Amino acid sequence: MQLNHALAPYASHSQDSLGRLFSTSDSPTRSEFQRDRDRIIHSNAFRRLKHKTQVFLHHEGNHFRTRLTHTLEVSQIARSIARALNLNEDLAECLALAHDLGHTPFGHAGERVLHGRMKEYGGFDHNVQAMRIVTSLENRYAEHDGLNLTWETLEGIIKHNGPLTDANGLPIGRYQTDGLPFGVKQIPAIADLRLDSYASLEAQAAAIADDVAYNAHDIDDALRAGLLTLDQLRDVALVGEIVREVQDKYPTVSADRQSHETIRRLITRTIEDVIDFAAQNIKSFSPQSPEDIRTAGRALIGFSPEMAAKEKELKSFLFANVYRSERVMVPVIQGEKIVGSLFDTFNNGEPMSGDWEQLANSNPIGGRERVVCDFVSGMTDPYATSTFNRLFDADVDFR
Repeated sequence: MQLNHALAPYASHSQDSLGRLFSTSDSPTRSEFQRDRDRIIHSNAFRRLKHKTQVFLHHEGNHFRTRLTHTLEVSQIARSIARALNLNEDLAECLALAHDLGHTPFGHAGERVLHGRMKEYGGFDHNVQAMRIVTSLENRYAEHDGLNLTWETLEGIIKHNGPLTDANGLPIGRYQTDGLPFGVKQIPAIADLRLDSYASLEAQAAAIADDVAYNAHDIDDALRAGLLTLDQLRDVALVGEIVREVQDKYPTVSADRQSHETIRRLITRTIEDVIDFAAQNIKSFSPQSPEDIRTAGRALIGFSPEMAAKEKELKSFLFANVYRSERVMVPVIQGEKIVGSLFDTFNNGEPMSGDWEQLANSNPIGGRERVVCDFVSGMTDPYATSTFNRLFDADVDFR
């Protein structure tokens, strides 16, 4: 089904996809990227995001973001950016929905612990773990492992934050210190994922949508939790100017409404900045095909330099006042203990549930350590907590 007639020439056209590792019949009602989206949404890993931490643990209130609601917000923003730039909305949405599939229980705290435990075995990286999930660990089909996603979707998942290597295959960026994570060079795909090139504009849209979403909703959740007040934000780059606008225009409305108005304007302003700056980059670079995007040598979608500077200051403020606050750090430390203890216990021989123990005993690539890592990283916060309580006769209760 061809639905890409209005797309820009440098957008990802589904009819031009390199295809899937395992051939499938065409769908009469959906494009290839729509099929990828649906496969992701129906996966177990996607549903588990409902019970995985974003910043505040799920028990603290029904209105705090979880990893799932964060993902849905990223998807909406990615589609908005893609539509404004005449890109493929379906691929942008698909990549946004998949971008956090590899996250551990208890957010980045769990990731840090597993990376430490796995450092001698190729480390742990949530982007690469998302690839393991969609290519190997999700087994919903009779004929093959994984979800059998298109090349473009796999490329976008692994490279939405930029290239992983230079032209000589040497790790760059955040992979330069520890090297490429386990399995990244053996990802099963129909063609080379070209780790030294940039991904599609749709992947770049999903990546910046992630930043837009969590900056806004982390402020919103921190205000709701009482960790921040609007007055504290008045002098913070980016959001401060919006707070002053809202308080000056609506001085008599409740603080809650002022907060919602502030967040709404923050999202709008940052999205508009991304769209305007990307349009300028695209016009200046004048790409004529998706291949031009991959070989551009830099990302074309992102914040403008002025917005990037403000956003960096905002991140520093949130790190100091929210992410490292006692309210957040106490459960983070407990989560680290749970993830580390579970990994150590299962790695030392405690039987895992389901088929995991059988897999660990089958001499798999990566050894028992990697199977244990896959098992623990896939846990939800409640399942990890209940398993910890059972194994250690503990009474941790985040409810």
